[in-house]
Amino acid sequence: MLVQMWYPITVATISREFKKILAKHLKATSGSLEGLDFKLHDFGYRGVSSQESAALGGAAHLVNFCSTDTVAGLLMAQRYYSCPMAGFSIPAAEHSTIISWGRSREKEAFESLLDQFPSGPVSVVSDSYDIFKACKHIWGDKLKERVMERSEDSTLVIRPDSGDPAETIIEVIKILEDCFGSSMNSMGYKLLPSYLRIIQGDGIDLHSVEEILMKLSDEGWSAENVFFGAGSALLQKLNRDTLHCAFKCSYVETNGKGMDVYKQPVTDPSKGSKRGRLSLRRNSDGFIETVERGVGKPEEDMLVTVFENGSILQEYTLEEIRKNARLWEEDLSPSQHNQDSPKAEELHQKHIMNGMH
Repeated sequence: MLVQMWYPITVATISREFKKILAKHLKATSGSLEGLDFKLHDFGYRGVSSQESAALGGAAHLVNFCSTDTVAGLLMAQRYYSCPMAGFSIPAAEHSTIISWGRSREKEAFESLLDQFPSGPVSVVSDSYDIFKACKHIWGDKLKERVMERSEDSTLVIRPDSGDPAETIIEVIKILEDCFGSSMNSMGYKLLPSYLRIIQGDGIDLHSVEEILMKLSDEGWSAENVFFGAGSALLQKLNRDTLHCAFKCSYVETNGKGMDVYKQPVTDPSKGSKRGRLSLRRNSDGFIETVERGVGKPEEDMLVTVFENGSILQEYTLEEIRKNARLWEEDLSPSQHNQDSPKAEELHQKHIMNGMH
């Protein structure tokens, strides 16, 4: 069971940490969480080790978001979790569809995409040669009128894909503001026109997404302007130790007599295990905690027997799982994030929420 479970548990938890960061900044700079479910796109399909990994990890991400290119995850959610369509994507250019036109015809490559997709959003990677010149001289000049003709439902999403993510996005958004203008939202933060947005999919992890959003807000920009894509940091750059996933024996019965058991290695106290019959409850502070030694109250126990002796006893739909994983108001407070690990990049090395969810 461990080999089946640790990977999707870890992906879903990391995905939810992304969601907490995105929700915090979106709420602070826009006043609402509108569009949150589409803020992090799964770009990880090509980087995983197998189709099965893509299905497990892709479906785990879909617990928190509805934006993905990992089709295997959609199929898994459809087959096993009663969800006809768990996620969505949009037409998107990749580098080969741009550079095949040749460097001197980058403008024609961009224009062809606008022609092919006159309605509905479209994403265009724009750093094949010079992202800043592309934004200023092609999107912001030669194709400016074509861009401005698009509606809020037909947004052009410009994709930088190289360089320092935070610095590049700040420079790109300033260029786009110079070319297309901006407005102020109800929270006093700037917005690009509704027909124009940015997606950053290179170098995105828990640290960089926080850094980008902090720099944007410091410069007066709303998180509404940007979307993110995560690949290896979401589905591949992790292992069983990321969240210290392990199964340990805590209770045995011999000849009808029960006994609490545990491990407590003198060489590594951190590997000590819980003892006795265990239950899970939400305490008065709202945190989920484990109660050991069989002293938990049955009416408070959140654990449900799902699989026992080769039989599935309880099935859940994706809708039910998403409901259980929804963010609490407290999740948007910085004080609820890991206290012993103030830097987001250290979340991969320590318990993401100190064992409290």
